[in-house]
Amino acid sequence: MRIIVQVVKNAKVEVEDKILSKINKGFLLFVGFKDDDDYQVIDKMIEKLLKLRIFSDMNGKTNLCLNDVNGAILSISQFTLYASLKDGNRPSFVKAKKYDDAKECYNYFLNQLKQRHPNSFDGLFGADMQVSLTNDGPATYILDSEVLFA
Repeated sequence: MRIIVQVVKNAKVEVEDKILSKINKGFLLFVGFKDDDDYQVIDKMIEKLLKLRIFSDMNGKTNLCLNDVNGAILSISQFTLYASLKDGNRPSFVKAKKYDDAKECYNYFLNQLKQRHPNSFDGLFGADMQVSLTNDGPATYILDSEVLFA
């Protein structure tokens, strides 16, 4: 499982020119799954995500977590996080979890995330979405379950 975490001043997601969700200060997440990801991995990733101390305190040190700053989350499903460009110039998605299984994992992820952080919002799984953001910092982090939990 991979999560790209962008610290944002604001973010929104639109489908067919309608705003589905928008947030102010917080995290914009891009979330992807690979074939062997399961609920246990998802639970660990959520725990890690919510404990990240990547917001600045009053001394300018990255020492605060999302809850400390009353931040929101906007989560976007993104299977392209497992695209491989190793061979040729056209992406291969063989490592990405198949649509139905990925949707099940993503729904589980959202459900668990919203239970632990109610100020969480999302886009529309599988849709052609337009995502806008104002990155704060800019600050972008990559959480990869293979690196974190190997």
